[in-house]
Amino acid sequence: MTRIPQQKMDQIAQLWNARGEGLITHMALDIQKVSTEGVLVRMPFNSDFCVDSDQTLLHGGILTALLDSVFGLANFIAIEGVSTMATLDLRVDYLRPAHSRADIFVRAHCYRQTRHIAFNSGSIWFDGHEDEEIARGAATFALTRGETSLYEAMLEGKGLK
Repeated sequence: MTRIPQQKMDQIAQLWNARGEGLITHMALDIQKVSTEGVLVRMPFNSDFCVDSDQTLLHGGILTALLDSVFGLANFIAIEGVSTMATLDLRVDYLRPAHSRADIFVRAHCYRQTRHIAFNSGSIWFDGHEDEEIARGAATFALTRGETSLYEAMLEGKGLK
């Protein structure tokens, strides 16, 4: 994979966070770490995402959406020159019930890429329980490369270029 300067990775993370809409904004994601080795993102506990009356059981769809989004960030960080990306396949293995009122952590990385496909893996756990994964995921993304990269387009959209 191409070596991307840390300053650019940090800027990509800021742009990614700033462009969030809908559910992703409601998740209030906090990027903890970005590197070519992967990303680490925290999602604060939100009772709106719970499906039980005690408000401790997170809906599986939230975990899936969270993984998909963080996989996108991992691709964005790891791969230069991508114009668009789309999820081709997303598999989530739910390893245990997501019962807690703690924040959630997601680690994701792009472990392989071709010109048109990116391969990702990741895991989710509650704060303080990294050894007790809630879920693991794997995904493949279709990549399109064009004259303007997604990074350049986002810079232009924010008036930074």
